[in-house]
Order: sequence, then structure tokens, then C-alpha cells
Amino acid sequence: MADYGHTLHFGTFLTPSNQRPQDVVKLAQLSEQAGLDLVTFQDHPYQPAFLDTWTLLSWVAAQTERIHLSGNVLNLPLRPPAVLARAAASLDLLSGGRLEMALGAGGFWGPIEAMGGPNRTPGESVEALEEAIDIMRQMWDVSTRRGVNVAGKHYTVRGAKRGPEPAHEIPIWLGAYKPRMLRLTGRKADGWLPSIAYLEDPQADLDRGNRIIDEAATNAGRDPREIRRLLNITPGMTVDDLLPLAVEHGVSTFILASDDPSTIADFGTELAPALREAVERERRAAGTRTVEVVRGPKALAARRDGIDYDAVPAALTATAVEPGDKAYGKVRSTYMRSGSPGLVLRPRDAGEVAEAVTYAREQDVPLAVRSGGHGISGRSTNDGGIVIDVGALNEITVLENGRVRVGPGARWGHVARALAPHGLALSSGDYGDVGVGGLATAGGLGFLARKHGLTIDAVRAAELVLADGSQVQADEDLLWAVRGAGGNFGIVTALELEAAPVRDVVYSVMAFDGSDASPLIERWGELVEAAPRELTSFLYGFAQRISPIVRLVNVFASDDTQAAVEALEPLLQIGPLLDQQAQLAPYAAIVAPADNQHYGGGDPHVSNGNAVHLTASLSGKLADGLTTGVAPWLAIRAVGGAVNDVDPAATAYAHRHQNFNVSSVALGAPEREFTRYWDELRPELDGLYISFETDQRPERLHDAFPDATLDRLRELKAVYDPDNVFDQNFPIAPAVTEPA
Repeated sequence: MADYGHTLHFGTFLTPSNQRPQDVVKLAQLSEQAGLDLVTFQDHPYQPAFLDTWTLLSWVAAQTERIHLSGNVLNLPLRPPAVLARAAASLDLLSGGRLEMALGAGGFWGPIEAMGGPNRTPGESVEALEEAIDIMRQMWDVSTRRGVNVAGKHYTVRGAKRGPEPAHEIPIWLGAYKPRMLRLTGRKADGWLPSIAYLEDPQADLDRGNRIIDEAATNAGRDPREIRRLLNITPGMTVDDLLPLAVEHGVSTFILASDDPSTIADFGTELAPALREAVERERRAAGTRTVEVVRGPKALAARRDGIDYDAVPAALTATAVEPGDKAYGKVRSTYMRSGSPGLVLRPRDAGEVAEAVTYAREQDVPLAVRSGGHGISGRSTNDGGIVIDVGALNEITVLENGRVRVGPGARWGHVARALAPHGLALSSGDYGDVGVGGLATAGGLGFLARKHGLTIDAVRAAELVLADGSQVQADEDLLWAVRGAGGNFGIVTALELEAAPVRDVVYSVMAFDGSDASPLIERWGELVEAAPRELTSFLYGFAQRISPIVRLVNVFASDDTQAAVEALEPLLQIGPLLDQQAQLAPYAAIVAPADNQHYGGGDPHVSNGNAVHLTASLSGKLADGLTTGVAPWLAIRAVGGAVNDVDPAATAYAHRHQNFNVSSVALGAPEREFTRYWDELRPELDGLYISFETDQRPERLHDAFPDATLDRLRELKAVYDPDNVFDQNFPIAPAVTEPA
């Protein structure tokens, strides 16, 4: 007798008859319209009267929007597991995370053998299924670059490339009846899927199966609640029939085997809601808690000190990720920085952000905030703390007045794509994968900066969750602080930005031999300062075994190709030219959309500073960093122009007289050497940009914010975050006020 506390799901089990192929598709659509959660199909590849199930799954995925899909169950002997894993991940990505995986070990061996498959004994079929599960799980796990290697008795994979990664964690359910299959279900599967028609005594057989599965799960170090119990049921069953199967025998997914439209409609609109209500009533009476996420002993053992995991708000539990969860590898790190947080909260709206902040401030661990996850500085992850990841707040709405409302979790490539049809653009970094929230609250050094300013210069309104959990529209003072020091004052949940009229631009890339990089850098700087402000140019230097390579990426913010040529041609003379190309292109093509998962990039040292001019002395030192390898990756981003039109007191980013930002990255180099190099460089620099800095010493805060700016920020910090809850991203201490 068991109730595992799972939320109830309902689905259909359809016959993939090929006589009238569109009929089964219409039944799948009806299943979705009736409010059901799942549609499944028989899979008998040797049956000529049936459609191929995988082809049908793909077609139905394209003809539906919400409902999840699965074979019931897929015939493994005729579907190689490595290929099946890749096909499943592909369909999951294409369908937006709607594929589930139900597998069978085989059974009709004569027809299977006739189709070119194996003929296995019952024991061999279970062995093969276990090997297949291992292969598929490894194929989906892209957190390591190691190839998939399984040397099994029935399946052998030697160094297969992993991926693609599915859109969601695809569960593996097994159709199982006999003890050996049930034990495998307990050891490795995510669900048990029998059919009631094959159970002689359904309640007794379910109890027997649950006991075997639970014992195997426990012996494997799992919590039996990790395994969902599903059941294919027959038409005519009532709430009274199904209620004991749910609350006494653990079934939480009921799948109706019927091809009758009226029966399917009644199941979704009448029986399913009634059963949900009855189960909830029984659970309340019994004191049974509905469980959204189940973590086994291994996952629980990975929890970190200082966090009350049981107190996570109910609205956040379904999406929260702990160190022992399968999804942890995807959320622990950022683009260039590895992390090991104790808990990642993933709110889906501003209300949930408020709950996350209120909860996090009660825990005795650091708090980091993440938008898109790019995170060069590393401050959007931590070790043992809590990360509030607002990636789900990613809506983009183009407004009628030339403005755009953007969630902090959106990425700039998607913003550019949304604005392009309106003839609009925003200067927003140099890569479409960067998240909105971090860049739009720090500065935003982009390809349109000299013509249209920094990203923060386009911010007209902001909504935030403050340290006390309150949701506010930023007033004049708070909006001033958000534009340059936003990470210190709350979590932005929405921004309104004023876009600029930009259609096609001239995009140019040039490559030079950097053997003598110092005069090249100096000459480039002089030309950029003198160039029309439509031209924004970024210089990248890369250390090579023979000599450095210098690459220019130039954007002329106009479709006037003649003016662009006149501005670009002088740049070709700065050094020995290796390659060059230019084209007229939409701005959205330059910062193309990307939704990369980030797994850390070696934890490099990153430092930066602003410069008024690229003097001979400064250029020489930057070139030395390249040639000696102490700073083997150099980026110089041109600003000036429209950036410097803004009053330094207008935003918390006060650096409005410099013409360049200089940064360098060292991966694997000793930190001491890199720090010494930058300490020698800083006297020639003037201020810094907080997103490109890993140096945590107090002096950097004063480099980032001039004294008058810092004084005002501290006063505002005392108002909006007096307890310094947001203290991890270039932390600004609240001003000390005299007691009343």
C-alpha cells in the first residue's frame, strides 16, 4: 500500500493505424484540446498495418503545442540506443521539451528477427535494456567532453560524441512485469509503465511490483519516490476504480487506451479533473504531501551547509536545482567561470523572484544573481551559496513608441532579432549570447556605442525586487543607481529601453600580423578617435606560437556604404594585413541569437581599465602582455562619441571622457604574474568597467566609481539595501548613518 505523492498526469494510448493516417493525428490533437498531459502510441515496427511510431511522434509534435509525447513502449531491439538517444534529444529540442521515453525490452522475437533484429532470451533482453539505458543517459550528458564508452554484451559504443543535450531531462520509463525487469526499473529507470489489461489482479500485482521496485531502488541508494508509477488503463473505469490505484497503489499517471474521440474527450474534461480533486482530498485527510521533486539519498548527501532546503518556497521547488540533481551541471557555472553553489533558484516571474530573495536572505550563505549566465567576472555563481537565476524572465515586447520591454533573462541576440523588423536596434555588447540583466545594469560596451551610446544610456525604466522582497518601479534615484551599479540594489525583473533607428550596417573584419603590435595599437587608436562616430571598432589581440594576431571587428552604424568605405580604408594601413572582408548586413546578424549552456571556461584572470588615448607607452605595455604571454588575450573596445555626450553625473557609470576600454584575459597563467602586470598598467589607465574584472581588491571599487559617485551610491545603498544583502557584485557598503 503506497502513495508516492506525485502530481497526477493523464494521457492517451493510441493505435497508429496507417489505414487513415490523419485519424491518429487528430486523436492526438483532441487529447491536447481535452487538457490531457500526454499522448502515447504503440510501437510495433514489424507491423505493416501501423505507421512508424517515431515518424508519427515527430509529425504529432509539429501538429501540437503543449502535450507531451511518447512511444508506449518503444521497441528497443529494432532501435539502436545511441541513435535513439540522439533522435530523442533532437525531437525534444524541436518540440520544446515535450518528449518522454518509454522503453520495452522486446517480446515478439520472431517478427523482430524477421526485421533484422536479434532474438534474445528474457535474461538477455533485460541485460540489453540496461546497457541501452547507460548509453542513452551518457549521450544526453554533455557536461563532459569525454566520449561515450560502453563495452556491453549486446551494445558497444566506443568514443561516441555526446549530444545534443535535450531541452529537458527526458525520463526513461520501462514497461515491466517480471521480477528482473522490475528490479532494473528500481535501479535505473524513472518510471514503471505496465498495462492494466496484462495484470491478473491489478491491485495485488501493483503492490508486488512496487515492493520489488522499491527494494531495488533502496539497494541502489535511491529513494523509491524517484520512480513514477504509470498505468495504461481501459475505457469504462471510473473515479471510484482509479482512486485506490492512486492513493493506495502509487499510480500517478493514468493513460487511457482508446481510439474513441468521445471517450478521450470525457476522460480529459470530466474524469481527470474529478480524480485530481478526489486524490487531493484523500491526501489532505491522510496528511500526505504532494511532491513536485524527489531527491534520493545521494542527492540529499550533496546538500551544503547553511541552507535550509526544506524551507524553499513551494512555488520554487519544482525548478530549484541542488548539487545532487541531474541538471546541476547546466546551472552551476557561467560562460568563463566554474561554480559550485549549494542551491540554484529559478523563479519564473517577479513574484517568485521576491519569494526567492526573501528566502535567500534568511540563509547563512552568499547570494549571487544571474541573468543570461555569461558571467565573465564570475560573480553570478559562487561556492556553497545560493544563485537566483532569472533566465526564465526572458520576454521581449516591442512597444509602439520605439521602446522595448525586456526581461533580464533574455539574451541580446534575441532582442536584436525582435527589434530588426521594426528598423530598430540597441547597442548591446559584442555577442548575442550575453544576458540582458547583467549588461544593462553595468554599462554595455557594444558595436553601436560611438553612435548610440552605452546600453544603460537607453534604459528609461526598470522594475526591481529589493532586498526586503518588495517589488518596485525604480524612482529617479534608484534608476540612476541601476544604470552602472545595479547589482548592488536589487534584482531587475524588467527593463524598458529606447531603441535607436538602425537597419543594415556595414560589418567589417580585418586581420593583421601582430609581430610589432605596439605601433599598430597606437595608430589604430588615433584613427578611431578621428573617425566619424558611426564607426565603432573593437581590437582583439591573440598570442600565437610564432607571433600575435590582431583582429579588428568594425561596425559602421549606417547603410551608407561609400561613407563606410571612407571610414574603414585607413584602418587597413595600421599594420601588415593578412585578411579583410566587409559586408552590408542587418545588425541582428552580427549579434546573432544564441542559447548556449555554460559549463565554465577554465576560470581565467580578467582585468580591465579605461583609457583616454592609446599612448605609445600604454600601447607598448599592451603589446608586451601579448608577446610575453602574461596577458595572451587582449580586447580594446572603442567608446567615446555618443558615450561621452552623457553627463558623468547622469548615471552610476561615470566614465564619460575616455575613448577606450582595455581588457585582457589570462587562462592558466599564474595569477601573481597577471596581477603584477596589471598593477604596472593601471597608472596609465583611468577607471574600469565592473563586468570585465576579477580582481577583488578594494582599490578596484574606487577605480570603478569616482569618489562623488561612490558617496552617492553608498547613501542610496543605505536606503534600498541597508543590510547589504546584495554584496557579491562589486559590493558597495551602505553609508553609516547616525542614530536618530
